[in-house]
Amino acid sequence: MPNTIKRSGDGLALQVTKPARTAGLVEETDEETTSLADIRVFAFDDLLLVVDIDRITDENMVELATSAALDTVSIHRVTDVSLQIAGNGYQVQLPGAADAGFHVDDRAPCTTAPNMLVIAAEGSERVAADIVTIRREQV
Repeated sequence: MPNTIKRSGDGLALQVTKPARTAGLVEETDEETTSLADIRVFAFDDLLLVVDIDRITDENMVELATSAALDTVSIHRVTDVSLQIAGNGYQVQLPGAADAGFHVDDRAPCTTAPNMLVIAAEGSERVAADIVTIRREQV
């Protein structure tokens, strides 16, 4: 079951522990977190892309963002943020999520690809799958 969007600080956030691990956005030992990715959040209508800015080239990022913008016919905000340790895992701040149509307590399915998370609202699953396919083809 997907986690829900929550209020955090002056914005919205999502607990992404398992997806962040799967996407390679965190590095851990058995005892501690050794590295958290610097990330960029792209906000589109009903879609958020969370990408590792150090492991995805600018050219590949442009391809992903362009595809999402064309599919959604939108782009709201692009902001650099970082993953945060929260509770027993990790959360990501989601600037632009409200502009993209996400609200507190919305279920937020998170699909993973190498060095990237795609958070899609209900009805945007096809766009999310397309973005994940593009990313997998890039690596």
